[in-house]
Amino acid sequence: MSDVNGVGVTVLILLFALVTVMGFYASRWRRPPSMESLDEWGLGGRKFGTWVTWFLLGGDLYTAYTFVAVPAAMFATGAVAGFFAVPYTIILYPIIFVFMARLWSVSHRHGYVTPADFVRGRYSSRGLSLAIAITGFLATMPYIALQLVGIQAVLEVAGLGGGSNWLAKDAPLFIAFALLAAYTYSSGLRAPAVIAFVKDTLIYLVIIVAIIYLPTKVGGWDAIFGAAQDKMATPNPATGAPTGSFIPTGMDAHWAYATLALGSAMALFMYPHSITATLSSQSRNTIRRNASILPAYSFILGLLALLGWVAIAAGTTPVGLDGEPNAQLVIPQLFEDMFPSWFAGVAWAAIAIGALVPAAIMSIAAANTFTRNVYKEFIKPHATPKQEAQVSKLASLVVKVFALLFVLTLDKQNAINFQLLGGIWILQTLPSIVFSLYTKWFHRWGLLVGWAVGMVYGTISAYNVINPVTGDHFGGSLADIPVIGALGYIALTAFVINVAVAAVITLALRAGKVDNGADDTIAGDYFADSGDPRVMKKLPEVGEPAGGSPTA
Repeated sequence: MSDVNGVGVTVLILLFALVTVMGFYASRWRRPPSMESLDEWGLGGRKFGTWVTWFLLGGDLYTAYTFVAVPAAMFATGAVAGFFAVPYTIILYPIIFVFMARLWSVSHRHGYVTPADFVRGRYSSRGLSLAIAITGFLATMPYIALQLVGIQAVLEVAGLGGGSNWLAKDAPLFIAFALLAAYTYSSGLRAPAVIAFVKDTLIYLVIIVAIIYLPTKVGGWDAIFGAAQDKMATPNPATGAPTGSFIPTGMDAHWAYATLALGSAMALFMYPHSITATLSSQSRNTIRRNASILPAYSFILGLLALLGWVAIAAGTTPVGLDGEPNAQLVIPQLFEDMFPSWFAGVAWAAIAIGALVPAAIMSIAAANTFTRNVYKEFIKPHATPKQEAQVSKLASLVVKVFALLFVLTLDKQNAINFQLLGGIWILQTLPSIVFSLYTKWFHRWGLLVGWAVGMVYGTISAYNVINPVTGDHFGGSLADIPVIGALGYIALTAFVINVAVAAVITLALRAGKVDNGADDTIAGDYFADSGDPRVMKKLPEVGEPAGGSPTA
């Protein structure tokens, strides 16, 4: 404990205590007569306005791991691996401006809570709905675990994250996630909505101060870019190739950069937690306004990414308490090296609190997915709204425990590998969700087979990427694009194959006049807004398939 930064840790604890109090207070914020439904507990009553939604989505999409991993990638290997995150978040918002309002409207009309709910209603297909649900669940789990990696990075730099004493090493994580579980259980989505105000304010404060102050301490931006260019051009002792890419050059780098940006933008709002945060908004125009103002976070992300190169110029050496180099520690270490202890504590709190908001939303989204698309669909079709809420609360606790065990028992690289697979997998749900918002031309069996082919291709391709330094599988997210031959994002290649297979099978099944399932939705549902009546469904009778029949 002699290496503990006492002042910084004290500031961290005080700010953490503040958000804990706010998390429990959230149960009283805009409290409805009853929290015993997924609409209230899992979606905040679907009543969040523009600014609440803005903070909630910002807190959800720009996670602690983002604020650790993006500058770490810039520090370690340069622009292709790190800076692509900036254009991808810029590309993202026009995409969601186009389709998310339609998903909100049809979900509002029919009471859908998850994307798999929509697919179930669109195609009357339990199999396709289950595939979407399982994919979302599996892709979300390592994402939650990686929020712990962000907290661990802070604790390690603060002097609390290592050593042989399990209490000193793991107790802070246990305490953080126990408190997170408690106030999420009681307050539901309202907890991360309230905490997001603190988290985002701290992030903006810390990054703006850093981007103004730090260049003056390391010789200005010319010195920063010069140091980064020199490091990226230095040969890697293990491979003999340059360490990284200062500015992407050559066809492979261009294809890699472009496909990473486009594929990541297409995938992000397929995650259940992104859709959960969106469906909590009060109107379709709230979503469109947020698509217009959320790029402010992309600006901050660009500044944050550049801090990875600031760390190169500052000579930051991110070494863990185990004595091994660890690029994931570079931002917490930079703040400890360059700022007074109290401000380092503020920066650490911004990262740690930045883990709580997305972890809460992700666990709620995963729990909602299990409750609606597994428990109610296959186990208890007669479940009441109160029973749904109770099951979802318990499931959210199980999800958090699993994430904690995941990161404590597995090597961090395994968590990163699973997150890599999650990104590849989740993009394969886009045809069933986004395409179906506009057309039912694709056949449900075509979508299901296309999804399966994309999943298998993406998983095998990712497994075959070998890390040149360690020799391990799942060594990256880039592989040769068939036919083209250039390096590209595996998820996007798998997506193209997915769509091609779905289209071919659809043509065959349509030619054979194979039934495509009943559609619970009508054209007007995709334009419904707040105040429009909902379509209510009867609970199924015993022996009747889940879903019942719609009534006005």
